[in-house]
Amino acid sequence: MQIVVDALRKKGKIYKKMVEITPKEIGIRNKIKIYKATDLNGYFWAIILISQKSRILSKDVEKFNIIYAKLVQYFDHNFKYKLLFIDAPLCSKAKASFKAHSWKLY
Repeated sequence: MQIVVDALRKKGKIYKKMVEITPKEIGIRNKIKIYKATDLNGYFWAIILISQKSRILSKDVEKFNIIYAKLVQYFDHNFKYKLLFIDAPLCSKAKASFKAHSWKLY
């Protein structure tokens, strides 16, 4: 979590509360890290960390939208911002699709 906090602090984002959610809690089997954060203005952020060797393709965008929907259902509220930390090669079509679905990419 410290890596995420440091990277976001460099971007000017400061959170007053950050909680890690295990994928098992929301009923998924992916090996990702999920965080729920609250910024100083009281907005909720959904932060997902992806670390894999293979390229992220446009078909994976739907997978992350489903994960986000499960996260919304689990907490019973919407998030103001959706943020992805990607440590893998990213397809240009996938990047455009993430932007179209209002994901912020780092």
